Order: sequence, then C-alpha cells, then structure tokens
Amino acid sequence: MTLLYNRDYPLIRFGTGDLSAVLPGQSACGRTNMRIKGWLGRADQTAKVRGMFVHPSQVAAIVARHPEIARARLIVDNAEGSDRMTLHVEVAANASSNADAIVASIRDVTKLRGEVAFHGVGELANDGKVIEDGRSHD
Repeated sequence: MTLLYNRDYPLIRFGTGDLSAVLPGQSACGRTNMRIKGWLGRADQTAKVRGMFVHPSQVAAIVARHPEIARARLIVDNAEGSDRMTLHVEVAANASSNADAIVASIRDVTKLRGEVAFHGVGELANDGKVIEDGRSHD
C-alpha cells in the first residue's frame, strides 16, 4: 500500500505479482481516464504472513529436509485476527515423523512460527497448489 503524501500527484503502487483489474466506463465524477479496481490478489502462490513473504521454494526446502514427507501444502489463515501457518504433510503410515523437527524446519526456513498437520498419502488435494491463502482480502 502506498500512502498518498502529495494530493496533487496521488500514486498507488502495485508490486510485481499483484493482480488488479481495469474498470470499464467513466467514473461517477465524470472522469474518463482508465480506472483500476484495486488489489485482487497475487499472480503466484507467494503469501505475506506477519509482514514476511513465504515462497513455494521455502515449502520445498522444508520438505527436502524430511524424506518421510511425500507431499506438503502450507495453509495460511487468519484465525482469531492473527495470521497462522499450518503445514499439511502427507506421510506414509509406516514412516516415522517428528512434528517438533518439522516445526523447527518451518521456523528455520521461513523465520516464522508454524504448525504441522499429518495426513495419509493421497489425502491432500493434487491441484498443484503449494501455498493456500485462506484469508479474506476484502
């Protein structure tokens, strides 16, 4: 978000990877210049959590540290008004996994606290998403 310091030259910046849209027609005030709808989301799966960006490559780095993880998806939500990250991982039933070690890897790689949730192989959606942002951006 950009603060409007100069009333004569208002400027709104959208970072690379941010999505917006052009609104058709004239403004209600009669101006005919192009109008933008505002921030609609991101073009990639990167999520900003507690002021820091989390990238899919970081999730891959966490998975690489734990060979027992078959697949992972990081879900970001805003429970109780605070951003929360939960790494959902698929682990074979006979594989031994240490939740504390995975939580430590999340903290080491992302520099943020996160939780881990275990699932059986094939239980996570196979839709290509690595990071799912479940927060509402109204």
